[in-house]
Amino acid sequence: MTALLTPELLSNIGKSAQPCTELVTRREIRKYSISTDQRLQKYLDGDEAPPLFHLALFWGMVEMDQLKPDGIPVDTLVPKLPLDRVMAGGSKIEYHRKIYPGDELTATRTLTDMFEKSGRQGPLIFCEVTTSIENATGDPVITQKITRIAR
Repeated sequence: MTALLTPELLSNIGKSAQPCTELVTRREIRKYSISTDQRLQKYLDGDEAPPLFHLALFWGMVEMDQLKPDGIPVDTLVPKLPLDRVMAGGSKIEYHRKIYPGDELTATRTLTDMFEKSGRQGPLIFCEVTTSIENATGDPVITQKITRIAR
C-alpha cells in the first residue's frame, strides 16, 4: 500500500484549535434537557447538565455558507486529506465531574493521531481528535476522543 499520509500531513498531529470558553446557564441546561427528552427532574429544572450537554455547548455559530453539504461546519483542525469521503469512526467520552449552572468551561480540541489502514475496498485514514474540557480552576471535566475515517 502506498502511504497517503505524507510527513507534511503527519506534522499536524499535536496541533490544537483555539480554546473555546462558555458559561453554563440554567436556561441552556433546561433547553437542552427539554429538546433531548430528558426524564430526570434535576435536568429539566436545570440544576445539573445531562450527559452529552457539552456537545451543544461548544457548537460554533456559523453562517450557512460555512457548512458542508451534510450540515456540519468545516473543521479547520484536521488538514485536507487525500481521501474525501469521511464517516464517523466512534467516540469515547470520559466524565470527570458533573456540570452545573454557573460553571465556566473551556474546551480545547487537539488532533492527537492520524494513521492509515487497508480496508476491503481500499485505503483508510483514521483521524483522532481529543477534546479536553476544564473548569475555571483547570480541573478536568470531560475528555472526549472522536475518530473519523476517510476513505
